[in-house]
Amino acid sequence: MRELKNRLYEQVARIGKAMASPKRLELIELLCQGEKTVEALAAQSEISVKLASAHLKELRQARLVDTRKDGKYVLYRLVSTSVADLWVTLRSEAEERLVELQVALASIVAHGKDLEGFDRKAILKMAATGEVLVLDVRPAEEYATAHLPHARSLPVNELKKRLAELPKDTPVVAYCRGPFCLMAKDAVALLRQRGYRAFHLTDGVAEWRAHGMPIEE
Repeated sequence: MRELKNRLYEQVARIGKAMASPKRLELIELLCQGEKTVEALAAQSEISVKLASAHLKELRQARLVDTRKDGKYVLYRLVSTSVADLWVTLRSEAEERLVELQVALASIVAHGKDLEGFDRKAILKMAATGEVLVLDVRPAEEYATAHLPHARSLPVNELKKRLAELPKDTPVVAYCRGPFCLMAKDAVALLRQRGYRAFHLTDGVAEWRAHGMPIEE
């Protein structure tokens, strides 16, 4: 019986082992945004293709990541949204327990109290009525895969030259890939510098969905 119990725990530990790597966690977060090639994942996580392939192999062996062929390309994807939920739960628990993480996050969201009093449902309602403009500053292909309802796509690298498209009299709520993503922070800083009322929503698609909110796909 002990041997059987050991085997059971060993199998569950495979998931922990696969996720016990900062870079593999980052790859999971990137795959929360949609399917990607190994080349795209390597570039976005700033590692070599060889190292990205090795990490993805570990994630595949733990049945967290799957692949599909698209012509000459191999696309990586999460096996289900439950893997994204697992990442959100793990990250949220770490944020709750680790002071070091709290301090690091505070440096990303310098105006973290700006959206106090506005929960997700309130933001969704205001976006539907046009009281706020929700801006998705991720790459366009990630927006096309899934995005928050009523959100407008404007990648952060295009924001500066397309500012004239945004109404000055409507508050802007910018989001990207989640709390660890810096694109929304950069977008809010630029918008505020140019006189817009801009706020940073730390949710990404995975966090928004994990809290039971609707997603447009």
